[in-house]
Amino acid sequence: MLFRRRKPADILERARTCVWPRRSFARSAQYFAKRVLRLSATPHAIAAGVAAGVFASFLPFIGLHFVIAAVLAWVLAGNLLASAFGTAIGNPLTFPFIWGGTLEAGRLILYGNFSAIHVPVNLKRMLYHGEFGQLWEPFLKPMTIGAIPIGLVFAVSFYFLTRWATAAFRERRRRQLAEKARLRASVTHPGGSVAGSVTLG
Repeated sequence: MLFRRRKPADILERARTCVWPRRSFARSAQYFAKRVLRLSATPHAIAAGVAAGVFASFLPFIGLHFVIAAVLAWVLAGNLLASAFGTAIGNPLTFPFIWGGTLEAGRLILYGNFSAIHVPVNLKRMLYHGEFGQLWEPFLKPMTIGAIPIGLVFAVSFYFLTRWATAAFRERRRRQLAEKARLRASVTHPGGSVAGSVTLG
């Protein structure tokens, strides 16, 4: 394959790339944006897919974001590939803010204040015995509740932003293609005359 790595990435390299990409996060975001804008779907389908992925990223169910985003995109008649790109809003840089914000918002909605009762969690015992249920009440439940309003705000914002960007990108591309076609026509028919004119004898 062209441009294949000379040395295949090992497990440590793949793990590092998942946490910190080889490109900078700014370049990665630019790459994802270009991929989304070039999808062959309607502006609504692309925007709905991205919005579904953004909303799914605010839920605390790590490992299920792609599945949740795909289901939401299907319900909204969105593009499935765009929904996968939309989940990129959740990354190692944004997750601490997302989790902290959804946790505090959920506590405010459920208990009316931020100073909810903190239930001590024995992480070692939970991992050893697989007792993940004890995370639901103190963390996962308020994070899920808090993710709904915050996720909706960001999802709606990204829907309109993506739809506008897709329409603008396609209009700019249409103008560029029309300009190229005009230039080719001017070269083929200089001065607007028809090449190969017939001389009457």
